[in-house]
Parts: sequence; structure tokens; C-alpha cells
Amino acid sequence: QVRLLESGGGSVQAGGSLRLSCAVSRYSSSTYYMAWFRRAPGKESEGVAFIDGKGYPTYAPSVKGRFTISQGYFKNTLFLQMNNLAPEDTGMYYCAADLTERRTFRAADYSVWGQGTQVTVSS
Repeated sequence: QVRLLESGGGSVQAGGSLRLSCAVSRYSSSTYYMAWFRRAPGKESEGVAFIDGKGYPTYAPSVKGRFTISQGYFKNTLFLQMNNLAPEDTGMYYCAADLTERRTFRAADYSVWGQGTQVTVSS
């Protein structure tokens, strides 16, 4: 069964940067359409960013201009460069994927999820 492996979380001060990585656990000739979600303590999960089949990114308004989503050189890898982090960015960040191109921030549309990586931003 395919899994998603995330890394790159950590603790930083406000204004700092982190880079998250996500990769499909085993080689697949199929293309997974991937996205980043996050869940802050006591809040619902929210979509952060996704890339469509043509490589065009879409961002949540709260991160636009600060975060950059990109695909890796190797198939089915994904990154999230997070700059100018703020305390409200604190939360568990999840990579999500599906074999169908979704172009949505609807969590139910993605069938494969990672375990999450914690991001903590202190003021």
C-alpha cells in the first residue's frame, strides 16, 4: 500500500523559514496529484496549497506570498517552502495525494495521507 512520507517540520521563531518534503513511499508509474494541508490545535483541517496537472499552484489566502509549493525532480515528490512564518502557522502539516487530479482543498477528495510533520512558530 502506498504511503506518503513527510519531513522537514520543526520549531522556529516568527519570521523564520522551514521547508517541508513529501514523497510517495514506493515507486509508482502513476502520477499522484498532491497537496498540503494543516491542522492547528483546536481547529479544523485546512488546505494550504496544491499543484494541478499542469504544474500551476494554488494557495490558501492565509499563506499566499509566503509559502511556495513545488514538485520535485523525481516523480511524486512535493515540497513546501515556508517563509516569514507566523505563530498562526503552527500546526501539524499533512501531505495528501490522489490518482485523480482534484484541484480542491476538500480533504475528502484525497485518498492517501501522510502521518504529518509538526511545525511550531514562536513569537
